[in-house]
Amino acid sequence: MDTIRVITVLFAILYLVFVIAVTGAAVYLFWLLVRALKKYINSKEVREEKKVIRKSLGEVLKENRLRCKMTQEFVAEALGVSRQAVSKWENGTSDPSTSNLIALARLYEVSSEDLLKSTENGRKDEA
Repeated sequence: MDTIRVITVLFAILYLVFVIAVTGAAVYLFWLLVRALKKYINSKEVREEKKVIRKSLGEVLKENRLRCKMTQEFVAEALGVSRQAVSKWENGTSDPSTSNLIALARLYEVSSEDLLKSTENGRKDEA
């Protein structure tokens, strides 16, 4: 009878330790979630600024394409990407990779540095 009671007490203690560990883990995950949400909410200015920069880069890319009298399809074929990718770059939905940005600069016969400087100037003019 004593061994059954000892085993029961041990299982009760183990169960209590398990419940405490699970509760602690849940509280820790909740705390991490709250921290992440606070960080996201406080980063609104950075996200808005980044959106403006993306839009400006898209405008610069479109201006250069039109200056060179090229279609999106021609640019896409020259770079080996889809026409939709070029459209997304120009609309500011996504940004070209570094290698694609360099290839665009070569195609438009400007330096990649000039493309990015044009973006910075557009951002300063808006401020």
